[in-house]
Order: sequence, then C-alpha cells, then structure tokens
Amino acid sequence: TQHNTTTQQEEEEEDTRMNPQLNLIEQLDEVTYRIKKGFVPNMRTEGTFYVNNDLKSLVFDELKHSAKSKGGGGFLPAVQQIANVASLPGIVGNSLGMPDIHSGYGFAIGNVAAFDMNDPECIVSPGGVGFDINCGVRLIRTNLTYDQVKPLQEDLAQALFDHIPVGVGSKGVIPTNSKDLDEALEMGVDWSLREGYAWPEDKEHCEEYGRMLSADPNCVSQRAKKRGLPQLGTLGAGNHYCEVQVVEEIYNPSAAAKMGLTQVGQICVFVHSGSRGLGHQVASDALRDMEKAMTRDGIHVNDRQLACARINSPEGQAYLKAMSAAANFAWVNRQSMTFLVRQAFAKIFKKNPLELDMHIVYDVSHNIAKIEEHVVNGQIKKLLVHRKGSTRAFPPHHPLIPVDYQFIGQPVLIGGTMGTCSYVLTGTQVGMEKSFGSTCHGAGRAMSRNQSRRDMTYQEVLSDLKKRGISIRVASPKLVMEEAPDSYKDVSAVVNTCHIAGLSKKCVKLRPICVIKG
Repeated sequence: TQHNTTTQQEEEEEDTRMNPQLNLIEQLDEVTYRIKKGFVPNMRTEGTFYVNNDLKSLVFDELKHSAKSKGGGGFLPAVQQIANVASLPGIVGNSLGMPDIHSGYGFAIGNVAAFDMNDPECIVSPGGVGFDINCGVRLIRTNLTYDQVKPLQEDLAQALFDHIPVGVGSKGVIPTNSKDLDEALEMGVDWSLREGYAWPEDKEHCEEYGRMLSADPNCVSQRAKKRGLPQLGTLGAGNHYCEVQVVEEIYNPSAAAKMGLTQVGQICVFVHSGSRGLGHQVASDALRDMEKAMTRDGIHVNDRQLACARINSPEGQAYLKAMSAAANFAWVNRQSMTFLVRQAFAKIFKKNPLELDMHIVYDVSHNIAKIEEHVVNGQIKKLLVHRKGSTRAFPPHHPLIPVDYQFIGQPVLIGGTMGTCSYVLTGTQVGMEKSFGSTCHGAGRAMSRNQSRRDMTYQEVLSDLKKRGISIRVASPKLVMEEAPDSYKDVSAVVNTCHIAGLSKKCVKLRPICVIKG
C-alpha cells in the first residue's frame, strides 16, 4: 500500500511538472474543485466544478492528455473551457461545471454561467446554450405496474416505435404548414393545447409552462424553418430516446407521492428530445452574425468558439428571441410525442390515457439561457443564466415552480444512457446559492462517438440489453454503438456527486424496460 501511495505521489508530481496549470486547481471538499484565476488569461472570476473520485480521473486525464498533445485537434479540455467562460464580459459568480461535464462547442457540456443584465458589457453566447436548443426531458407517469406490462413488453416497444417517428431525417406525423409552424414557434405548448395534442393540465408541469413569452418567429431564418417544418413531433437521433421505465427505488416517499410516483414497480415513460434541425440552424445563424458583431464592438474572447454579443445589441436581442422560439418548438415536439405515447399505450392496454393516469410529472430543459432573479453578494440581481447540459433545479417555495411542488422543490429529470437507470431529483436551497439553482443533466460522455464505434459492435450492445430484459427498437444500428452505456460516465456517480454537493436531492430511481431510439 505504501509503495502504491508513493507511486501515485510521484505520478502526480510528474503531471504537475508537465502541466503547471494543475497547480491552479484546488480541491475544496470531497466533491468541489476550484479553478484559480490565471489558469487561462483574462479570467474575471474563478471556476468551480463538482466531481467525486470516480469521475475526477476523466476530467483530469483529459487535461493532461491535452497538455501532452499541445492541445491539437477537437475541442479544448472541459476544465479549460470552464476557465475560458470565466473570462467572458459581464459574468457574475463563478463559471460552474457539473459532474457530467465534458468538452463541447465553446462552453463545456455541463457548464453553467450567469451574466448581469444590468452590466452594459453583459453578453449572450450561443455556445452557452448549445446547438440543440431546449434539448430536454419529460416524464409521464402511468398507473400500470411492471407485472401488468411484462407480458406485453415487446408489443408495447413495437407500438411506440410505430407511433413515434425516429432517426436522422425522420418526418413528423402531426400535420403542419408554415403558418402552423410560426404559431407553434410563438405559442409553444399553448399551440399543442389549441390543436388538441395536449391536456389543459400538461403545461402546468412544464418549465416556463411550455412557452417562452419572448419568442419571435420573425427572428428565425427561413432556412431554420425549412429544416424544422417536417420534423415536428419526431424523436431524432443521437442520444435522444423514448424509454418505458419502471420505478426501482424511492428515496423520498413523500416527495415522490406528490409527483404521483407511489410504488416500486410503477411504469413511467421518459422522452428525451430537443429542437431538431431548427434549433441547430438558429445557433449556426447566430454564431455567424455574432462573429461580425464582436469585431464591431471590440469583444475579445479566449476561444473563437465563444462567439457572443452584448445582450442589448441587435444580434443579442435577435438571438434571444430566436432561441426562445426554438425552445417553444422543442416543447411542442415533446408534447406531440406525448400525444403519440398516450395513443400507443391506449392501443396496447385497451384503455384511454386518462384511465391509465398518463399525466406529465414534469418537463425540464437542459440547453437554454433564461432571465432569472438570483441573490448575488446579498443583492437581488437580474441575470441571464446559461445552462448547457445542465438542468434548472429550483428549491421549495420558489414562485416559478408548480403549486403542487411548492413544498418539495422542482422535480429534476436525469436521463441515463441507453439501458442504464434514470433519476428524479428535487431542487434545493443550497443549489440556489451555489449554482444559480442548477444541477447535472445526465451521464455525460466518457468517450467520443468515433471511439465508441471502434470499441464495440452493435450486436454486442443489443445482446447485452436483451440479457437485461430490455426490449429495444432502433432505426440505425451504427448509432447504437455511439450511445452504448460504456461510452458514458456512470449516471449514479454523477447524481450522487450532486447529492453530496447539495445541488439536488435524490427522490426516485427508474430502470428501463423498453428503449426506442433513432
């Protein structure tokens, strides 16, 4: 043991000698690390990230590998991206990294940063929202139990696969023309309600009630609309999925009961999707416009992927309105799939969805920027909070969470990876103070998509899922390898880290029995 400890110390000393930046990262407690000023040039504030011992090596190995390869190719290491965000104009509080953090475009995925709306230098950055605007998760409960579903499990998986359009380039079954699309972009879930695809109570359990009021369809380019029009009500590909899940463990029975999750063995449905090609195009358009605005306004950033614009500039305002419209598109998209999920269940179980108690537990976004009020250094400030690969997690008694969740805090939905467990958490006051009411969003990638394809065959992945009693329907076998559980961090380690840090509290654990993927 002594020999192992000595070897470990020698390795750490060698790493620090090779990469002096490591001296500027300090461990504050069991799961909290601080990135000191000076880690990258022009830092206006410090960085903070949360990892436990199991996740720590992935974050630090990425940094060491980048130092050895002199940063060649791909994205910058996640830790460096957190530090670069700390150098952006108008930032308040620290630049934060959640436990599922990994490299992304400009901002790391799992990065949270808030900007003071009253600071004339304050910026908005599309890289801090992500290309899949309002990618998010929705949980639908049922009153069915695993024993009732098991004999019909394969039929149910097939019915969901038949009802929900999946895969790259999939086209929606909800009839829409360009006028409908403009109205959906403006109205969000209110459009779905008007058209008969939502129940009146559905919007009560959506973040922002499923509608960003600042949306302006006129700020969305024709190209973005053209990409979005055929895709309304489609799951898409990549890490998006629809899963039938069973409640495996309840950590907080009183909070779970408020959500209608009352027993182990209860069946739920998880839908994970976003704004498809429309959101991607909105981000691409904004990045192009903002590069010009940065030159005009003399904004300098450490990484050109951090293209941004002053919030009050024409480009900043246009992006916020277009982003809000794309967010509304994503909510309509998840609502349309909720309608299709309810239809599939009704067909298989010969009951209408109301009889099956198919209510929405909650719908959260994990790629968005929102104007919120937070206490900073004892003062209430109006902030633009960027959450990229991070979920809002507001505490009990917060005015922006539904009435029936006032005493338990906002439900937070954390999707695992294909075939692994998912979680329902609740928001905390500690998280409000430490992370602007934010927590993790999922497992977070541990290896690149190309690496995943090299390391495993799709037959191996599918047979492993079958062995675990999971029915799977997938549109593209290649994508199965990219999304295999081994490609991701352990979602339980991510959730436990947030629990220890106090950013969110565990409420319910679910495991999948049917997986529908693009």
